Amino acid sequence: MDAFKDRLSQRARDTSRPALAHQSLGRPLSGPEQALAAALMEVMGTREHDFAAVAAALKAKGLAAPVSGRTDWDLALLESELKAINADLDAAYAENGYGA
Repeated sequence: MDAFKDRLSQRARDTSRPALAHQSLGRPLSGPEQALAAALMEVMGTREHDFAAVAAALKAKGLAAPVSGRTDWDLALLESELKAINADLDAAYAENGYGA
């Protein structure tokens, strides 16, 4: 099994195929999407997994929501933003496909 993991790691570091660096994305993440992703990683890195508390942490940070631009995060806004981003990424993937 370790040989398999080693091979996967090697392929992940393979720079001869740069088009596959983000193979699951049909488009690059926008700056606000990257900021949200980083903030989510930071908040969840504290082992906070209650989404209402995650939304409260985003609100405390004053982070602007990528889709709506709102900063008054609550559970409903977190859910709607993630659904909208996911739908847009799904559409981009459907249009641009593997290795975009």
